[in-house]
Amino acid sequence: MSAPDGSPVGAERSIGQLFASATTEMSALVHDEIALAKAQLKRDVKRGAVGGGAFAAAGAVLIFSLPMLSFALAYGIRTWSDWNLAVCFLLSFAANVLVAGVLALIGVVFAKKAKKGKGPQKTAASVKETASVLQNAKPHPRQVNEADRVGEGVKAVARSSS
Repeated sequence: MSAPDGSPVGAERSIGQLFASATTEMSALVHDEIALAKAQLKRDVKRGAVGGGAFAAAGAVLIFSLPMLSFALAYGIRTWSDWNLAVCFLLSFAANVLVAGVLALIGVVFAKKAKKGKGPQKTAASVKETASVLQNAKPHPRQVNEADRVGEGVKAVARSSS
């Protein structure tokens, strides 16, 4: 097993190596959080696009199908019921409006899901939290005993967190 900079775990590393390793890991963390924010934003945009597409479909159905469906439905009702032709046309129009209303409702549901999505906001909060933790981080003061001193330098001791 080795550390991110390639040195074996538990081996003595200089402060520069530790700092370089921490910087590399922080950079990777920031890049990963940016990638996560992009993925979440893409998902929310896709949901919004589906909602917009449903609204467009509702409009297209209402506009393009009204003449054909109205005539076909009105004459079909007239043939089936012998009602007045004007009443049959009103019933066919009501059926088209009902279909458009259902499609618009689907569009509203998807638009609310897209608006409700908090993907990038969660990631932004995570980035802010990471930055605040790192700003407040201070090195742990260490007591150096005379027995630990070797010559001018301090003898390095490998410590494990486990």
